[in-house]
Amino acid sequence: MAATRTAHVRYIIVLMLFAASTFSYGDRVVLSIAASDISRDLRLDALRLGYLFSAFGWAYAAAQLPAGSLLDRFGSRRVYGISIVCWSCCGLLCGFAGYAPAAAAFCLLLALRVLSGLAQSPVFPGNGRIVTAWFPAAERGRASAIFNSSQYFSLVIFAPVMGWIAHAFGWKQCFWFAGLAALALGALWFRVVHDVRTHPRISPMEIEWIERGGGLANLDSGSRSRAGTLTWPAVRWLLGTRMLVGIYLGQYCINTLTWFFLTWFPIYLGRTRHLSMVTAGFLTAVPALCGFAGGILGGVASDRLLKAGYSLTFARKAPIVAGMLLAMTMIACNYVNNSPAVTLLMSLAFFGKGFGAQGWTVISDASPRDLVGINGGLFNLVGNLAAITTPIVIGAIVEHTGAFHYALFYVAATALLAIVAYLPVVGEIRRLESPRGLIAANNAGSPS
Repeated sequence: MAATRTAHVRYIIVLMLFAASTFSYGDRVVLSIAASDISRDLRLDALRLGYLFSAFGWAYAAAQLPAGSLLDRFGSRRVYGISIVCWSCCGLLCGFAGYAPAAAAFCLLLALRVLSGLAQSPVFPGNGRIVTAWFPAAERGRASAIFNSSQYFSLVIFAPVMGWIAHAFGWKQCFWFAGLAALALGALWFRVVHDVRTHPRISPMEIEWIERGGGLANLDSGSRSRAGTLTWPAVRWLLGTRMLVGIYLGQYCINTLTWFFLTWFPIYLGRTRHLSMVTAGFLTAVPALCGFAGGILGGVASDRLLKAGYSLTFARKAPIVAGMLLAMTMIACNYVNNSPAVTLLMSLAFFGKGFGAQGWTVISDASPRDLVGINGGLFNLVGNLAAITTPIVIGAIVEHTGAFHYALFYVAATALLAIVAYLPVVGEIRRLESPRGLIAANNAGSPS
């Protein structure tokens, strides 16, 4: 009976990943919801606001490889938990920065967003690493979809709440609320999350189920957790693998859609559709809810295709292609003139984006066993270059054209490029084995 009661601890773990990722994205959503008030108070034009949006992405992308190495070296639980506490403190300080004079406040916010990007860099490599350890291959699609859908659920929860807080109290209070909530999450993380073999509630039956299905239950046990020293030979080998390069490129394209929705979409609703901050916050939640549903259904569909006997390659690629085609419907927003139609079209696009966001599942399937953290970090580094380019490119387009028409074409074009990346470039999806001697070189090397 005890074994039966403790046979599904892995689902508690993935719910914690979902919660942590939701708060991570919520920290990013705060700035976009409060952007109109911040722009007014600090006298920012669209391009400077774009740079403020992208400050997080510069640091987040640059820190991915070191974050992956730290995860491999010290284990997911410890590094991830410290990450939560650090970004919470950055959020609290962002609220206090608003009391400085306008020029100084802008510089402080820029610096704090850089620090927040550094702090949050272990989140998604950690997610991928924990799923690889805790879930058999046939369940990874759903598990990855659950934590990946946090980007949509964060908008569902945080956009209306932050819109109301900003309207009722001011934008500084938005950052304080998000920071305090994340601190509480950090305390819960250390209480609930443990490694597979050291979790106090796990049963031998569940460990056996995980390992028999291809889960790497020993990933953070013993010397393996110290094997992830970052060396450039490992990075060069990963970047020289065509399948991985295609996966990285696909993630960059899919993340371009993510960062449009996280940064400029609420502003698009306000400027183009002339909606108030509160209304824009609530309307942002509708497409986000559709993206959340699409994210979950995409993972379920992928796992069901795999269980039905289709190849791993087909089971992972089919939802990606279908989802990206549906995401391109956002272009039609350029040709409608009412808010309900825009909401419907963006909801379809957001659903498609969620359905096709299978990159973390693919990287969990393909990563070499001894380079799971580093490969996840490299994958997230390339993918989150979009966090740098998307806010700036869209800001420049809006600043020079005065409208969002060409910005929507730009975002839709990246969805098409994602299809190209996954079809002819990636080829067959399979678990890679690192070359003999490479891991030894990693262990002998020093961290970069």
